[in-house]
Amino acid sequence: MTAKPVTSTTASTRAATASELAQSGPGPSSGPDEPTRRRPPWPGRTRLRLWGTDLAAFLVVLFVWWALTGSKMIQPLFLPSPQSVVRAFTEANSCRPIAAGNPRVVCGEQGYFLWEHLLASLQRIGIGVLAGIAVGVLLGFAMALVPVLDRLVEPYLSFLRSLPPLGYIGLLIVWFGIGDTSKIWLLFLAAFPPIALATIDGVKGIRSDRVHAAQSLGASRMQVLRFVILPASLPSIMSGVRLATGFAWTTVVAAELNNGIPGIGGLAYLSGTQLQTPLTIACIIVIGIAAILLDALIKRITSLLVPWQGRA
Repeated sequence: MTAKPVTSTTASTRAATASELAQSGPGPSSGPDEPTRRRPPWPGRTRLRLWGTDLAAFLVVLFVWWALTGSKMIQPLFLPSPQSVVRAFTEANSCRPIAAGNPRVVCGEQGYFLWEHLLASLQRIGIGVLAGIAVGVLLGFAMALVPVLDRLVEPYLSFLRSLPPLGYIGLLIVWFGIGDTSKIWLLFLAAFPPIALATIDGVKGIRSDRVHAAQSLGASRMQVLRFVILPASLPSIMSGVRLATGFAWTTVVAAELNNGIPGIGGLAYLSGTQLQTPLTIACIIVIGIAAILLDALIKRITSLLVPWQGRA
């Protein structure tokens, strides 16, 4: 007798059993050897952990500062206590009697509140950086698209970028005086070269196939510039704006060395010359916090203008 083939029947039975198991899912009696699905971490927990680490580091720095000043290891003239800095910050933002028993009241420092000094510096930087953006972006596009202009202007642009602001602040005072005009020019010259160079790099870094694809679809030169070149170079331009803003903010003290009141840099310099160390440190802290907030603002604007950056 010959055995009947049962291969097809067995295979169909196994397929039906596998299908039923897949539909029913794993049973309650799954063994310990089976991998368990791990729950993803809660995003808020990670954020709280980072904030806790930052707060702990800040408290450590504050404690070391307080310990050094409290133990009299460093004279208050060189490093005042945190309490003295907080007191100087409070007095710079409030009105107080000029002396005990004297009815005369003085407000702020040098006739202005501290926030007014900060606002004056931000206004100067805003005008200088905006002018740098306008001129730098236009010149950068022109140099990137016209090779002859790039060859003629690039050495002078690099020369201007390599000069420290203190190198020509005296010349600007001779030309424009000691008012705000010379300070704004100084901040413009500090912000303009990085923006122009970043624009050139952004335009030259665009892939040629994108431009050719737009031209093959019938786009004009203006349409290619508006819809292809500008969006593709925008990340590099915003990086240049971020770098230029930080460079201009560090130049604010040099810009306000002469007749810099009101101005946070001028107040820091003048209080240092008058040995008001607590006020000087308070101004330095305000300058640093303002720089961090400015950088965060530019990063936020960049994420709004270039939402596709980093997602390719």
